[in-house]
Amino acid sequence: MKDKLWSRNFVQCCLSYFWMNFAFYLLMPTMPVYLVEELGLSEKDAGLALSAYTVGLLMVRPLSGYLVDCFSRKHLYLFAFTGFTLMFCGYFWAAAMWSIMIVRCIQGGLMGMTSVSGNTITIDVIPSSRRGEGMGFYGLTINLAMSLSPLIAVWIYSHGNFHSVVLAGLLSSAVGLLSVFFIKCKKREKVKRPPFSLDRFILLPAWPSALSYILVAVPYGMITSFVLLYGKEYNISEPGYFFLFMATGVGSSRLISGRLVDKGYIHHVAISSIAGLAVVFTLFATIHNEVVFFLSALLIGIGFGTGVPAFQCLFVNIAKPSMRGTATSTYLTSFDIGVGIGIITAGAIASAHSLSVAFLIGALSCVLSLAVYWLVARRRYEKMRIKESRS
Repeated sequence: MKDKLWSRNFVQCCLSYFWMNFAFYLLMPTMPVYLVEELGLSEKDAGLALSAYTVGLLMVRPLSGYLVDCFSRKHLYLFAFTGFTLMFCGYFWAAAMWSIMIVRCIQGGLMGMTSVSGNTITIDVIPSSRRGEGMGFYGLTINLAMSLSPLIAVWIYSHGNFHSVVLAGLLSSAVGLLSVFFIKCKKREKVKRPPFSLDRFILLPAWPSALSYILVAVPYGMITSFVLLYGKEYNISEPGYFFLFMATGVGSSRLISGRLVDKGYIHHVAISSIAGLAVVFTLFATIHNEVVFFLSALLIGIGFGTGVPAFQCLFVNIAKPSMRGTATSTYLTSFDIGVGIGIITAGAIASAHSLSVAFLIGALSCVLSLAVYWLVARRRYEKMRIKESRS
C-alpha cells in the first residue's frame, strides 16, 4: 500500500506556494512593457531593472538554507511571506528605474527565503517513497503559476494599468499567506553547525547539477520576460496566449514525470527535457509564424515541466535530512542565477541585435547544459548515491 501523499499539510503547502508565485509572476510580462512603453527605458535597462530581484535572491537564499536547517521552518516561512506580500505596496510609489530596482531587490530576497522554507517544509511532509511524485505535483504549482499568471496579467494590464496588476499581486499573495497558517509542522531543535563552513550555504557535492540547471534556466528567464515584446515584433495576434499553451504543456507533463523519477528514470527524464528544450528554442528563434509561436509555447511548457522533478531530486537525494534546507536552497539558487542571466542577456542582445538572436543563444545554453549533465552531473550523482547507500 502506498504512503499517503495528499495530506492536509501537503495541500496547504501547494496552495501557499502557488499563490506566492502567481503573485510574483503577474509582474514578469507586464513590467517590461510598462518600463519600455510607459517609462521610456531601453530594453537593456528594462532587463537590468527586472533582474534586480535576482540580486536579492542571491544575497538571501544561501543564508536561508542555513536558517531553515537550524530554526523553526514555519516561523521563517511566515516572516518571509509577510514581508514578501507587503513589498507589493512599494510598486505603487516606485516610478523610476532605480526605485523599482530597490523594491524588486528587497522583494527578491524575501521571495528567496519564502521559497526555501516552503520547499523544505514540503519535503518534510512528503513520504520519502513518493518524493519524486510529490515534488512533481508541488513543482507543478509554481510552473502553473508562472504560466497562468502572465496570461491573466496581460488581460488585467490591457483593461487597466500596471498598478492594477500590482494590486492583483498583493491580493494573491495575501491569500497564499493565509494558507501558511494552516500548515502544521513538528517542532525542531536547533542544529549545531561549524562556525565557518561553506556547506551551510551551498550543497557542494551537487555543483555539476547546479551548473547544468543554471544553463537550462537561462532561456526560461528570456522567454518569461520578453515573449510579449517578441510576439509584437513579429505581429503575433494575442501573444499573451503563449502562457496558456505553456501552462497546458507544464500541467500535462508533470502528471507523469515525477512518477518516472520515483521509478528510477531520473536521468532519462532530465536528459529528455534538456534536449527537447534545445530543439524547441531553436525553432522558436528561427521560424516566425503563429503556429510555431504557440506550438513552441506548448513544447517549452512540456520541457520545463518534465525536467523540474528530476532536477530537484538530483539535489535532495544526495543530501542528509539535516541538510535539506541547504539542498533546496542550492537547487532554487541555481535556477534563479540562470533566470537572472537570461533576463540580462536577452535585454542586452535585443538592444544590440534582436530577440531572435537572444533565443538562439538560449538554445545554445541548453546544449551546454546537456553536455554538462551527461559528462559530469550524471556521474557525480551516481557516485554520491553509491556512497549514501554504503553509509
